[in-house]
Amino acid sequence: MNTTAADGAAPNANASPPNPSAHRLDLTLANESSEIARLAEAVEAFGETCGLSLGDVYKLNLALDELLTNLIDYAFPDGQRHSIELHLTFADGRLAAELCDDAAPFDPLTQAKPPVLDGPLDERPIGGLGVHFVRTLMDEVSYRRDGAHNRLTLIKHIAAPAR
Repeated sequence: MNTTAADGAAPNANASPPNPSAHRLDLTLANESSEIARLAEAVEAFGETCGLSLGDVYKLNLALDELLTNLIDYAFPDGQRHSIELHLTFADGRLAAELCDDAAPFDPLTQAKPPVLDGPLDERPIGGLGVHFVRTLMDEVSYRRDGAHNRLTLIKHIAAPAR
């Protein structure tokens, strides 16, 4: 199994048995804009390790960039440092990403403004496009509140890794 724990976290003792062909990345990010570049580098390295196509890595990176940017810009009005966890797995043609944060409860799938897709760009209101991009780029997107944490899960089905 190829396991990478970027933050040194111990494996979850309650997790299901490991898949010997699974790849995993666990990354802890701060709520700072400088972390977006670190996220992109980690996702690119993960994609290369898994043999993912550049297109699939680009789609995942774009979705995660949108979500992380929104978290950094809007989720932590207290101005304090917070941790945002990313858990990436790839196994059996299924790429899964979970973002976990300790911000106030917020389901972007139901609470974000719907995007305005018609009309000139400079006349459209700001908001909603990020979630629209995420839904368009991923095959499945789900949200759940788990105790004091928001968990947003993204799934992309990959036909066959590029080698």
